[in-house]
Amino acid sequence: MEPYDLLSRWTANELNAVVISVEYRLAPMHHFPVQFEDVYAVVKFFLQTSVLARYGVDPDRVCVSGDSAGGNLAAAVAQQLLDDPEVKAKLKIQALLYPALQTLDLDLPSYKENENKPILPKSLMVRFWSEYFTTDVSLKEAMASNRHVPAESSHLFRFVNWSNLLPEKFKKDHVYASPIYGSSKLGKKYPGFLDPRAAPLLADDTKLFGLPVTYVLTCQHDVLRDDGIMYVSRLRKVGIEVIHDHIEDAIHGALMFITSPTDLALGHRVANKYIEWLNVNL
Repeated sequence: MEPYDLLSRWTANELNAVVISVEYRLAPMHHFPVQFEDVYAVVKFFLQTSVLARYGVDPDRVCVSGDSAGGNLAAAVAQQLLDDPEVKAKLKIQALLYPALQTLDLDLPSYKENENKPILPKSLMVRFWSEYFTTDVSLKEAMASNRHVPAESSHLFRFVNWSNLLPEKFKKDHVYASPIYGSSKLGKKYPGFLDPRAAPLLADDTKLFGLPVTYVLTCQHDVLRDDGIMYVSRLRKVGIEVIHDHIEDAIHGALMFITSPTDLALGHRVANKYIEWLNVNL
């Protein structure tokens, strides 16, 4: 987690808060659900009454947060905590920064518009998703053509149907096309890509009730833009309070520019939006 060290320290100082940054095991050396299990184990341990007290943390003021893949894990952890009777402390906030939230449709408007944008082009995101589950190139090839979801999982597409979940300004002139289904073998061999712990947008609405106040930050020039926006729509639909900051001139990974001399202005502007909101609401 070395690249996040400065950001974590800065966050701790700005919020006068205890920050736990989890160095979970990474793909492709390790595959799902290892990453989720690593992060969940840490969060569950930290939320014990005795541990919170040891660090002087108010149990009514706990937030789980992450950017990109970390946003994926934060969202998955928040959902899982709702079903864990052993965890007594409740999250006050989940903050998801340009999160990766779904594996089903890799041809969303944001994927089309930002296919070749810097930092995270579509080809790299497809590689990241496929290697999260396996090094078998057949899954990567199927994801690249958006033909990896088996017909028996067709019911899941209602959770990521951008024609219903995106505001008009993000639909533009894009036309929704019905899914083209892939081999059942991939779904059976690598069921992780159909698991809400890997793709939190696939959670049923009943699993979203009880989630904490949610902050979502999305960037216009980012293949993952629509993942975050669709989650905003779904959470609001079930009555969760959501604050959505959309940065029109930002790219994926903007928050990390706080550590780079190449674009400090962008990094600080994005980071300040996030920190200022937490300062008021946490």
